Amino acid sequence: MLKIIWSPFAPVAGLPPLTPTVLAETLDGGQAFRWHREPLKNVGRVPSPGIPSETFLGQWSDSIARLRLAPEGTLEFSAPAALAPHVALALPRYLATDRDWSALTDSLPWRSDAHLARCLAAFPGLRILRQPFGETLLGFLCSATKQIVQIKQMLTLLAERHGGSVVERVDPNALSNLAANPNPRVEVNPLHRLPTWPELAHIPEASLRACQFGFRAGYIHQTARFLAARPGWLDETEALPYPAAKTRLLELPGVGEKIADCVLLFGTGRLEAFPVDTWILQAMAARYGLTGWKPAQVAQFGRAHFGPLAGLAQQFLFAYERRQARGG
Repeated sequence: MLKIIWSPFAPVAGLPPLTPTVLAETLDGGQAFRWHREPLKNVGRVPSPGIPSETFLGQWSDSIARLRLAPEGTLEFSAPAALAPHVALALPRYLATDRDWSALTDSLPWRSDAHLARCLAAFPGLRILRQPFGETLLGFLCSATKQIVQIKQMLTLLAERHGGSVVERVDPNALSNLAANPNPRVEVNPLHRLPTWPELAHIPEASLRACQFGFRAGYIHQTARFLAARPGWLDETEALPYPAAKTRLLELPGVGEKIADCVLLFGTGRLEAFPVDTWILQAMAARYGLTGWKPAQVAQFGRAHFGPLAGLAQQFLFAYERRQARGG
């Protein structure tokens, strides 16, 4: 069994201080499905007052990282030692540190929208992740009628059974850079990436159903075959403007308006996308009087009311509505 040695924690550059609430909502609030909470005792750290007693272990593409908050709110990361240089470069893109989220948030119409102002105040610093496009599509194809925890379980099973071990593919000589870490954390459980779409095209639908996908297995299988017959289709779609990219995504089996908008918002950073799910329908009915409106009508209202950054506003509305339902 392969041993995994984790690098020392180091700050993530380009991020403002975060609160525990905002970090949890960013990583585990429905944008991504490959982050899992871990107690800090599992990574050899004593909890500090005011700081959550947990880290987040996450994966995307060929990257693996643990994230935690330092006492002053600085985000820190650790990675399997052999992957650490790669993750240090990949993480800023994944966290979209190239965008000024403070300025983008301030440009939302919160000055004339009291409810939006409440949502922004509840989650200061919330941002949109920039995930791999193909993985984002896969994750949201699994989302129909499922809760976040169930989607995470399905993807974990899929990775374990059909995805390669990321760490095993790295040059073991890279571990030599751990000389400065006197107490490295060592694990013996290899971590698996998700299968790529070309790999999914060779997985029988029955095997996908065995990963608890249910009827979604058919959508994934059909989409994989669609993409296999059209090399470069995903890359071309990702590069298109929002309307054209959405039109193409709607060609895929199982992709409707909501899934297409989620994929474009969280996988390409198209902030004009306004996904409408049950939480947003509830929010727009209760807070904006849109009772009985259909999802397409709500989406049109959202894009008109919140403007070209409607997707960012949507994420604040979504987070606030879920927190209120939990009694927050």
